[in-house]
Amino acid sequence: MSDYQALFHDLHDLMEAKADAWIATLTRQLAGAFYSNNHGDLAKWQAAIDAIPDSSTSHKRLDADAIEIGRAEDLGLLQLQTLEQHFQTLHPWRKGPYRLFGIHIDTEWRSDWKWQRLQGHIAPLNYRRVLDVGCGNGYHCWRMLGAGAKSVIGIDPMLLNVMQFKLVKKLHGAAPIFVLPLGIEDLPANLQLFDTVFSMGVLYHRRSPIDHLLELKGCLQTGGELVLETLVIDGGLGDTLLPSDRYARMRNVWFLPSCLTLVSWLQRCGFANVRVVDVTVTSIKEQRSTEWMRFHSLQDYLDPNNPQLTVEGLPAPKRAIVIADNP
Repeated sequence: MSDYQALFHDLHDLMEAKADAWIATLTRQLAGAFYSNNHGDLAKWQAAIDAIPDSSTSHKRLDADAIEIGRAEDLGLLQLQTLEQHFQTLHPWRKGPYRLFGIHIDTEWRSDWKWQRLQGHIAPLNYRRVLDVGCGNGYHCWRMLGAGAKSVIGIDPMLLNVMQFKLVKKLHGAAPIFVLPLGIEDLPANLQLFDTVFSMGVLYHRRSPIDHLLELKGCLQTGGELVLETLVIDGGLGDTLLPSDRYARMRNVWFLPSCLTLVSWLQRCGFANVRVVDVTVTSIKEQRSTEWMRFHSLQDYLDPNNPQLTVEGLPAPKRAIVIADNP
């Protein structure tokens, strides 16, 4: 639990009497994830992280497209080869890119492209407390910290993502940034703790999108900002796609609304000043297989004769970024 002591202290300062109950719950949740978990690769992942020496590098760039920590010239050739082997132990790497001591982790997603699309539209993150729901390995959390956030908490229930974050943080060193092995349903209801909440690539995985939007609203302070990114379809108010089975070979895809429908959902949940700031078709240059993610990717999920359709004959992935205020 030593990785999270700074977080516990911060919660005590913020929430005072309410903090003890959450920290007690959080301690049990972390113990369940890291010590009671029967995941067959957890010991292997932890051994790879433990084998990496603590970093004392001064070179850190969190505002670069590829998160940069350390330089290649800081280490010898054998050290770099060993370090890359440890990184590969945590394959597949889906969110990034990273450049760690000169080793380019070319992840499945060019997550920096999404950041470029949204960063000019959101409220400045300076001195804000930020929550990133479904954060993956924390790439965007690092970008948020690099943009001036006072503290960043990411949550993601996939343990490999959390372990990849732990690896990167070990190389970076202490910082007010944490990734918890949780889903949003594991957080206390109505925290009202964060100035900005991000939910990117999550809404379409939720069986009840309205409940998810209300959970996000409950995490925000009054006056806080929601940054939502999700799959959408073309259409008018009320139009929504509910796949009968899989979508782009994913089983757990539920509701894909039109932009007008999505805006109406947010307004119905009590958000104000709802605005769509970007709509972009996902390209096979933004999501693809690499040596750091060697499984199938977007190109394999599209109709080979018509890339505007998925292999199921549904509209190909298109993503919208919507920003809304919690009045």
